[in-house]
This record gives sequence, structure tokens and C-alpha cells, in this order.
Amino acid sequence: MENRNHTARPHVTENEGLIFERSGPGKSGVDFASLDVPAVSARERLGAEFYREDLEGFPEVSELEVIRHFTRLSTWNYGVDTGIYPLGSCTMKYNPRINEVAARLEGLATDHPYAPEPLVQGCLRVLYETALALAEITGMDAVSLQPAAGAQGELTGILMIRAFLAERGNARRYVLIPDSAHGTNPASVTTSGYSVRNLKSNERGTVDLGDLDVGMTEEVAALMLTNPNTLGIFETQIREICDLVHARGGLVYMDGANMNALVGVAQPGTFGVDVMHLNLHKTFTTPHGGGGPGSGPVAVKDFLAPYLPSPVIERTAEGTYRIDRTRPKSIGRVRAFYGNFGMAVRALAYIMANGPEGLRQTTLDAVLNANYVVRRLADIYDLPYDQPCMHECVLSDRRQAARGVRTGDIAKRLIDYGFHPYTTSFPLIVPGAMMIEPTESASKQELDEFIEALRAVAREVEEDPDFVLNAPHTTRILRLDEATAARKPVLRWKP
Repeated sequence: MENRNHTARPHVTENEGLIFERSGPGKSGVDFASLDVPAVSARERLGAEFYREDLEGFPEVSELEVIRHFTRLSTWNYGVDTGIYPLGSCTMKYNPRINEVAARLEGLATDHPYAPEPLVQGCLRVLYETALALAEITGMDAVSLQPAAGAQGELTGILMIRAFLAERGNARRYVLIPDSAHGTNPASVTTSGYSVRNLKSNERGTVDLGDLDVGMTEEVAALMLTNPNTLGIFETQIREICDLVHARGGLVYMDGANMNALVGVAQPGTFGVDVMHLNLHKTFTTPHGGGGPGSGPVAVKDFLAPYLPSPVIERTAEGTYRIDRTRPKSIGRVRAFYGNFGMAVRALAYIMANGPEGLRQTTLDAVLNANYVVRRLADIYDLPYDQPCMHECVLSDRRQAARGVRTGDIAKRLIDYGFHPYTTSFPLIVPGAMMIEPTESASKQELDEFIEALRAVAREVEEDPDFVLNAPHTTRILRLDEATAARKPVLRWKP
């Protein structure tokens, strides 16, 4: 069972020792010339209270050993720079290097966030222009860049809904969440002081208007839905959904984590959404995950603008920029400073570099790639909802499960073919889910290699399921006891 599709091979040396194990007495990474002035010890220079004694067991290695050690370790990493990152729901797309150049410009990278307004007009303009661009893209009226991530953006949005309804005399008690929503939605609702009521998906994987009609009572503050949802399916009745919620006095919150399927094509504000968040670290190519920090701006319609987190950046009649802190209806600050400024710089660089046509083409390419993947795999993996998908698709392991192989086993075998696994077992409404999001970053050649690897794994399941059940076979560390690794991690080396 030969692996022909390795696209990101690890370094040939896979038994690299720890840096501590390379230590040798007397080795040093530096070699200073002899002093021509009297020596002063660090203890004397710093003072005894600030001086740290030598660490027991601290490695003594040469500069070359350090460089080679960490360079070799880096070749074990799999990242967006080495191959496709098909994690559904995560949108792990390529981060253009021009974004990094912009974020490192002097005056953007070095200014203090609380410097006086006259000294940071350029930085304030970046924040203002980013918010303006996001408002135009979403079809909303006002934006706060403060929230530090998507989940905090959700919390911010629901808190604004609560403040608005409370001012009208009744904050209500519940928020409706479809079973196809993102996993952080229920936590955000609960933290906001509401209780969750669940809506079941229909046979198409979308919100059932009949169930919504029954569930949308006068006790419900809002509907919180993801569109496209986590099945990668667009809610085609979104206007009717929003109209029904509004007719009962509720508001519509949209989880904008899947905006990579809509930018330049559809504006949530035009089909009835009242408040939504965005993920700059998903849709707008700012660093993601370990490369963060994230950013989860919140966009609202006019009537919710007074409740946005304070402060807000404004443009004066003279063309300068000011920080408005006098917002009596604001829900208050949700993040230090004005949000993750470096992420706003990167996102604005991406938006301006692409322009309207480039952003639209990005969306079209992402949707095309996902549909290409699902159509090339639907004959060999189960397709639980046979609907046109948007930027991501969801298959299942139903056929392979009949031979004892589940989605996690398939994902581990995929590692042997040189690919990062897809998202496993999510969304929860699909047993054995295989959630794939190629994004616009993948070329057809890379998609074909990825597809052929998944097809090869499916054939292996038919021929020798135990071989797949014992995967991966080519990694430095083979299959882990995941339960023990999660509950009893060993995070520190001891000699």
C-alpha cells in the first residue's frame, strides 16, 4: 500500500534528541573577546535581588548545535506554508506576506495604543478604514473591532441584543440556536444570561420554518444562526427566517465565521441580519491559531450602534480621527485598548490589495474548490446532505464504519499521505462527520492529490481495515492514547 501523495515530508532525521540531551560541559553559544577594563559581575551590576543563579541542568551547547536542532525540529511542522490545511469550519487559508510587511511598518508596529490622539492619526485611520470596509462588505452600518476572537464577538453581539431589548422593557429569556450552528454559540448565549433553545435541521440540513414558527415565542430574544451553516449549506430561506423573527419582536444574530463563502457575493445586512461577528483570522487572512492573536469584529445595523463597545473611532468634519468614549448606552469595554490592532492592519492590507473584484473572486474560488472536492469523493464516501455546498463540505464515514473504520482513523491514515487531516466528528448532527474546507488557497493540482489520497484510504479500508485502524505508520510518534494524553499531559522534561 504505497503512499504516492506525500506533499509535506518530515525531515529525514526523526529521532532528534532534546536540546538538554545535546548538552556538554563547557560548551557555549557565544565567545566574547577578553575585557580590557575591570570586570563587573552581573550580580553586582543588577543587584542581588534581580540576579538569577545558574539553572540546574541548563543545556550547554554551541551556536551551531542550537541552529541545527531547531531547524530540524521546524521541518517536522505542518502548516499553511507547507500544504493544504483542509480543516472545515476553521478556514485555514494562506496569509499573504504583504500583510506582514504592512503590520511591521514603523509607526504601525511601534506606536503605543494609548498615545495621544494627535500623535497616532495614522493608526486611528487604519482602525476607522478597517471598520468602514467591513461594514460595506457585510452590508451593516457600524462595526467595533474590539472583540479579540469570534467567540468574544458572539458574546458582544448577544450582550448588545440584551441591552437593546432591556431598554425596551423586556430582555426576554431565550435564544434559539439551530443544531447546525458553531459550537461556541451556546456558550456565548449562556454567558450572556440567556438560556438556549435548540432548533432541529430539516432533511435539507437547513432551518425548518415550521419549527421556527413554533419556537419563536415572545420569550425568545433572538435567533442565532450560522449562514452558510456548518454543513456548508446556505440558508436559502434566510429572508423568510429573518422576517418571522422580526415579526415576533426578536433579533437575528448571524455567526459570520463562514463569510469566506459570501464576501463580494452576498451581504448579510441586506437579507435581514441585525448583528453579526466576523473572524479576521479566517476570512481576512490574519494569522490563525498558534500564529494569532485572533480578532472578532462585530457589525450591527444602525439601531444597535449606540450599544457597541466603547470607545469607538470617529472621523471628524475636519478629516481627523478621534476616540469617542461618551457612549451612555454602550455595553462597555470588552477588550483592552481598541482591539488587536495588528490584525486590523493585516486585514485592511488584504482588503485593499484585492479590491472588490479580487475579494469576490476569492469567494468564488473557495466555493468552487469545495464543490469540486465533494463531487470527486461522493461516490466513495457517504454524502449525508446532497445539496450544493458553499465553501466547505461534509461527508461521513458511514460506508467505512461498516468495516469498523471511523472518521478519526481515516484522518490518521491521511497523515501518512502527507496531508493535514480534515475536521473530524463535526458538526455533531452528522455521525462520523468528515468536514473539509479547501479554501481558495489550494490549486487544482493540490486538490487532486488530496482527493486521490482520500480515495486511496477508502480503498485500503475495503482491502485491509486493520492497516488503517493502526495508522499513522510513518510519523515519529505513532497512534497516541488520546484520552491519557489529554488528561495527563507531560509538558516538562526532567533529567
